[in-house]
Amino acid sequence: MSLSPAADRFRRTAAGFLARVEAVPAGRWSAPTPCPGWTARDVVAHVVNEQRRMLAAVTRTEPLPLHGVDVAEIGAIPAVAPDADLAAAWREIGDGLTAAIDDPDCADVPLPMPMGEQPFATIVELRPEDPLIHTWDLARATNLDERLEPDVVAHVFELLKPLDQLFRQPWAFGPRTPPPAGTDLQTEFLCFVGRRP
Repeated sequence: MSLSPAADRFRRTAAGFLARVEAVPAGRWSAPTPCPGWTARDVVAHVVNEQRRMLAAVTRTEPLPLHGVDVAEIGAIPAVAPDADLAAAWREIGDGLTAAIDDPDCADVPLPMPMGEQPFATIVELRPEDPLIHTWDLARATNLDERLEPDVVAHVFELLKPLDQLFRQPWAFGPRTPPPAGTDLQTEFLCFVGRRP
């Protein structure tokens, strides 16, 4: 069965994040990231936790510990067991959300968003945003490939621009940083979300 464009963008973003998770050298999990106070392990645990909560909400289930990653409140870093399988946890969540994006039973589920409660179907286009940005964070922290999917970057960037002030919050994006002259779109996007590429 073919995926919708929204589901395909999320699938490719999820796969990119998974590739970085699987490639983190054993000694780099404690490396600091562009997210202040967060290590590489924290970034992955955060993405698993946030997207697991989203998947649980749209499938009307309770978020549960997964492959050694505990459940935390939104925005918090969950506890991670020493033998946790972060790649397996993300693979399960990424696959689940990809399927949910194209599942008619999930379309009308209301979800809290910065712009107010929205049905899942109206926010699926923005779903790659969190794993997309944190793919770069993880890659930067662990000396991995920092290149992101160009079409997904362009798509998410265009959707975020009108929501600038809604996401310019301590729990979301930091202050914009000035992009270098003649920069590429990925760098412009990362500067927009408060990174310093």
